[in-house]
Amino acid sequence: MKLFSESHKTIFVVDHCPYMAESCRQHVEFDMLIKNRTQGIIPLAPISRSLWTCSVESSMEYCRIMYDIFPFKKLVNFIVSDSGANVLNSWNQEDQNLQELMAALAAVGPPNPRADPECCSILHGLVAAVEALCKITEYQHEARTLLMENADRVGNRGRIICITNAKSDSHVRMLEEFVQETIHEHNKLAANSDHLMQIQKCELVLIHTYPVGEESLVSDHLKKELSPVLTSEVHSVRAGRHLATRLNVLVQQHFDLASTTITNIPMKPTFNVCDQEEQHANTSANYDVELLHHKEAHVDFLKSGDNHMAGSSKESTFKETVTLKWCTPRTNSVELHYCTGAYRISPVDVNSRPSSCLTNFLLNGRSVLLEQPRKSGSKVISHMLSSHGGEIFLHVLSSSRSILEDPPSISEGCGGRVTDYRITDFGEFMRENRLAPFLEPRYKSDESLEVPLERAKDQLERYTRYWPMIISQTTIFNMQAVVPLASVIVKEALTDEDVLNCQKTIYNLVDMERKNDPLPISTVGTRGKGPKRDEQYRIMWNELETLVRAHIANSDKHQRVLECLLACRSKPPEEEERKKRGRKREEKEDKSEKAGKDYESEKSWQESERLKSLLDREKEELAEAEVIKDSPDSPEPPNKKPLVTMDEMPGIEKNKGPVSLLSLWSNRINTANSRKHQEFIGRLNSVNNKAELYQHLKEENGMETTENGKASRQ
Repeated sequence: MKLFSESHKTIFVVDHCPYMAESCRQHVEFDMLIKNRTQGIIPLAPISRSLWTCSVESSMEYCRIMYDIFPFKKLVNFIVSDSGANVLNSWNQEDQNLQELMAALAAVGPPNPRADPECCSILHGLVAAVEALCKITEYQHEARTLLMENADRVGNRGRIICITNAKSDSHVRMLEEFVQETIHEHNKLAANSDHLMQIQKCELVLIHTYPVGEESLVSDHLKKELSPVLTSEVHSVRAGRHLATRLNVLVQQHFDLASTTITNIPMKPTFNVCDQEEQHANTSANYDVELLHHKEAHVDFLKSGDNHMAGSSKESTFKETVTLKWCTPRTNSVELHYCTGAYRISPVDVNSRPSSCLTNFLLNGRSVLLEQPRKSGSKVISHMLSSHGGEIFLHVLSSSRSILEDPPSISEGCGGRVTDYRITDFGEFMRENRLAPFLEPRYKSDESLEVPLERAKDQLERYTRYWPMIISQTTIFNMQAVVPLASVIVKEALTDEDVLNCQKTIYNLVDMERKNDPLPISTVGTRGKGPKRDEQYRIMWNELETLVRAHIANSDKHQRVLECLLACRSKPPEEEERKKRGRKREEKEDKSEKAGKDYESEKSWQESERLKSLLDREKEELAEAEVIKDSPDSPEPPNKKPLVTMDEMPGIEKNKGPVSLLSLWSNRINTANSRKHQEFIGRLNSVNNKAELYQHLKEENGMETTENGKASRQ
């Protein structure tokens, strides 16, 4: 169905009666050349605009923003109402520009304050507005031609914005009722005509404007539905800048616009706005410019939940703006960026020098990258400003992964590089929650029809009430013994067999605790052995209770499972006593293990002292042997060198001093190894680690060994 929304047709009805010539009482300084004024010259008095001038300027600003962002398919019809209705343009596309409207308004001129107010009425303009809504636009005619016999499927909707000075709330209600009756009458005429279309929906926006400093006689009210065809809303606004601000907010609401403020824009002399203005402007280092565009340019912010709202904009306290920082361009060439959308922009303050500098800079073929303001982290460039064919567009750049890149690893999620996600369990979870065709209707307990989508959402909510994502954060989901309970406790209703299976699972866990079976407790990030066995079971029982309590509201049988769990958790006194004895036994084993380690270290120290004494004695004997050798009648020394026997002693320090850690460890290893085999009998009977060989041969031959080691026959 080809639909045209209310934004397709917008009709301005501006009151041109004598009371609109009244001053708005908001003064504007006309004489700005205060510094260069010579003495004796009286300054010019400030001026104030009329209600008519404020209304025309505000409505023209509304049209300027609309034409900048939507040059096609968004149409405006301008009507001036006094003693009659003066329609300034038509729905034709060639009449849709500011130049045509400004020229027509200049021809109308300001209201005559001396005219008879009884002859003037806003009702003439409202009747002409309803007639204009019934007329067919070029776009509607094209759609009707394409549909041919289904031409009635083309919608006809519009919006009437009436700017006037109402007398009271009753006057406003009279205007609403008048528009409702007029629409009803013209719909009857359009039903019998081929050149007119019935109005399907009309939004009436009544704006009551009054001078600054006066009390408003009209109260605001939000949009309300007066009939299936007509809705109405009332705005009571002071004239001057307040009226312009309100229409700026309304144009954003009517055309789904959003605001973006470009900050930290450098003021450069290459902008060349105007030589005279460049000479006299008191410029600063940086400045800001607020732009309006379609709100889809911020859709990535809304999806990610990342709000860069900088509060209210300068021009209004009713709307918010997204702040983006200027990123200084490095080259003049337009690079090819991965762009997901382009939207026309319109400056909020089009006549300001910063806005003029920015637009001229972009229209000269330059591009500007915009980054999201961040307190920490890397720079994220999310948008780009560039011009195409004389129009400036805000381009949305993809700040996420491209579809051309490889999919991200599951370990690169929001929690950092986590490598122990329950990937297999999540695959099973998705398999259990697949959507399937809904074959036959089902009814709830209150006999109301069950909606398939709501049923699917309810099941997904039950399955995710307690579902840890990481293996190290759960114990029960790593235990095969808990699977029968965890798989049925998420059901909406349990059967008696399900309750029995859950109770069996709990009893099995109690039996495991009695046998002191180990549990799959993760020790990632912990030092030492981790929690003790009874602490592991306490963690397991707490997590199991959390899972069951998350589903006790499903049915009464879920409550029975929880009662069984709590009954098994409350241990009898003898069980507690057994646990205490087990803890004492573990502490005693730890103490004995520690004492054994102390004994081994003490024994190694003693062994090192003994070896040191042996070395000292060897050195003394060697020194004494050298003295004997040097004497004339010294006997012949033995053939074997004493140093060889010293080298055969592993771990013996050859120099005096503190024992090294290597020596201590070697002594300990040698001591432990010596216990594993029977010692050589020669080493056991040796003197000073010297064993005499072939003693049995000497005894058989009757040989004896003298003191000096020489044999003699008896």
